[in-house]
Amino acid sequence: MAPAPRASSFFSVLLVLLFALSVGCASATGVFQVRRKFPRHGGRGVAEHLAALRRHDANRHGRLLGAVDLALGGVGLPTDTGLYYTRIEIGSPPKGYYVQVDTGSDILWVNCIRCDGCPTRSGLGIELTQYDPAGSGTTVGCEQEFCVANSAGGVPPTCPSTSSPCQFRITYGDGSTTTGFYVTDFVQYNQVSGNGQTTTSNASITFGCGAQLGGDLGSSNQALDGILGFGQSDSSMLSQLAAARRVRKIFAHCLDTVRGGGIFAIGNVVQPKVKTTPLVPNVTHYNVNLQGISVGGATLQLPTSTFDSGDSKGTIIDSGTTLAYLPREVYRTLLAAVFDKYQDLPLHNYQDFVCFQFSGSIDDGFPVITFSFEGDLTLNVYPDDYLFQNRNDLYCMGFLDGGVQTKDGKDMLLLGDLVLSNKLVVYDLEKEVIGWTDYNCSSSIKIEDDKTGSVYTVDAQNISAGWRFQWHNSLILLILIRTIWSCLVIA
Repeated sequence: MAPAPRASSFFSVLLVLLFALSVGCASATGVFQVRRKFPRHGGRGVAEHLAALRRHDANRHGRLLGAVDLALGGVGLPTDTGLYYTRIEIGSPPKGYYVQVDTGSDILWVNCIRCDGCPTRSGLGIELTQYDPAGSGTTVGCEQEFCVANSAGGVPPTCPSTSSPCQFRITYGDGSTTTGFYVTDFVQYNQVSGNGQTTTSNASITFGCGAQLGGDLGSSNQALDGILGFGQSDSSMLSQLAAARRVRKIFAHCLDTVRGGGIFAIGNVVQPKVKTTPLVPNVTHYNVNLQGISVGGATLQLPTSTFDSGDSKGTIIDSGTTLAYLPREVYRTLLAAVFDKYQDLPLHNYQDFVCFQFSGSIDDGFPVITFSFEGDLTLNVYPDDYLFQNRNDLYCMGFLDGGVQTKDGKDMLLLGDLVLSNKLVVYDLEKEVIGWTDYNCSSSIKIEDDKTGSVYTVDAQNISAGWRFQWHNSLILLILIRTIWSCLVIA
């Protein structure tokens, strides 16, 4: 999941989240607008752009891996985390908040009024807003089911009494923290009511109210109001809606970083069909069992330990990470195979990236890399995916040497947006599988309405003629969630 560089200080990526709601007699959809923080390819200097990519992933992993006791070295601001963000509206009357869309996080949380250490300005050119729970929110008490269910062993130790607010504390891998308490309030979105038409709707969900930030989370460089997590935890918005039997616990994304289109859908995608592979059970993130790697059709000879799939192992699939990270031995073997026919080509190291000058066609000159997974599922990574261009004739490899380890020090593989672009990726958490297929992410997909059995075509570029946005350098992603027509009240 490589176009030529474009001279722009900020590339917007527009993500439309379609929440398809259903009742006994009808269904509807909700719309959010999401943008991309920065492009895979930038108009900045080579060193600055590569440092930004590395910094993003280093701090992304600080968050992603902290929950599973994985460590990653690196420098930079933890607020560089997350490729996409959306504007949601919370409360009554509603106010807008910018939150990261993140498959590596679980809960939705936003910074609250009088928050200690929370940013008040953002380098992204957006206006930050602190949520006031006194407006229309209801504080979740320690005795309530949500609090008890989302803490190990019953009432969490942070509760001095059952009548106290249910608190949360998230510690990320870089030592940064966010602390606060849970509230329930309305989230407002644009409901798709017809062909190219939208109306306003809302749902009641439980989310975190951030009262204190620690570490570098308060930096204003890439600051947002919070995070919207799509992880597997019971506390995620997806899990809450699924537990209430409002949605299928299935979602998909199709990221088109070349043509500027894309899809992010929650619901049963019926077209295109995808092969799947089992998710590694009992791990926090989306881990799968890798069985082999080939370059140009030739299988790489790798140690069997590369494919271990025990506890907290396997290969991590994470669209929130920009690049791909391989254990050192795998990285070196793959690098040698990729450049086998260009052994005299000078390779240079910039910010830990292997870069080179090349004036020919990279698609014709370099091989396809194929990852093979359990269940006869393959992932083809094309030269245009793994080689990105920083200027007319300078290319860099999007695969990096190491950086992701288990608690016992074993290197892991992590495949990010680099290898997932131009593929429809489906996460079926009901069957505990994940799958993908090569796809034109600027086209459309078909999603089934479970209530009526109808199949709807959802187009990535023309969801609503009435939806106003600047199309230049934009990416539209669609999220389709099937639930009820009226407001959802989640205990």
